Amino acid sequence: MTHSIPGLHHVTAISGPPQANVDFFTGVLGQRLVKKTVNFDDPGTYHLYYGDRTGSPGTILTFFPFADAGPGRAGPGMASAYGYAVPAGRFDPWMERLAEAAVAFDGPVERFGARVITLADPDGAPVELIETDRESAEDLDGFHSVTLWERDTEPTARLLVDVFGYEQASHETTGGVERLRLKAPGDARGAVVDLIRSDAPSIGRQGAGSIHHVAFRAEDDAVQQAWRETLTSAGFGPTPVIDRQYFNAIYFREPGGVLFEIATDPPGFAVDEDVADLGSALKLPAQYESQRDRLEQVLPPLKVTP
Repeated sequence: MTHSIPGLHHVTAISGPPQANVDFFTGVLGQRLVKKTVNFDDPGTYHLYYGDRTGSPGTILTFFPFADAGPGRAGPGMASAYGYAVPAGRFDPWMERLAEAAVAFDGPVERFGARVITLADPDGAPVELIETDRESAEDLDGFHSVTLWERDTEPTARLLVDVFGYEQASHETTGGVERLRLKAPGDARGAVVDLIRSDAPSIGRQGAGSIHHVAFRAEDDAVQQAWRETLTSAGFGPTPVIDRQYFNAIYFREPGGVLFEIATDPPGFAVDEDVADLGSALKLPAQYESQRDRLEQVLPPLKVTP
């Protein structure tokens, strides 16, 4: 396929109790809760989506919040971090704002010539803020990158370069962690994927504070179908197309074990709510609408502070 993946569509993670998650991402980080729905496979659990005002691809972070989830831990074969892009001139104000609010962070450290600070979300998961020279009216301009922790970076790099059309951008080793940076052509949000290999012993475990999967963009259904055919021919065995209400999705495991998704840009999050009202009401997949009364009793109420 001559087309290239433009960048990330969304990242999906697992959290503990949902209210603390909402408070952190809408309050501390200033993201918008753009959709409040339920897990397709477990409708007694929320599926929360955060992003910019309209829920643009490349800004979306989603969570499955389980109140009784055990702690997760990143390790080889998992996505270990995601990073938000801090627009030009906003990095120092972000550090000042966090310090004034008594929000702890590590850094800044330098990575490939850019400053990075790392916060911990309510479940202890790292949230990176990465300095960029890109101009934006947003305080955070969607995703900068995602980091994949691999036992061997080469097979995943070959997938990203030879199939997805990424380019190898940089390489560095710091503190025993080898980091290979790959970048999608163009200037879309979330164009960067970092592959790391570490000598530190760790066994990954899904749970609160871990990343469940990483989703890349397909501009429409036809492009997604072409990707499915390409991946099938390359031996990756993608799933059939699955309707996720706000996008269509296919899934497969990359060579290192991370669950990848390719998600379509349309129909988007305004398909069942006006943009002004995004995230204000509980939206249910059609198959669960008949269970609304029960689900509204089971799901805890959520408050979003303006």
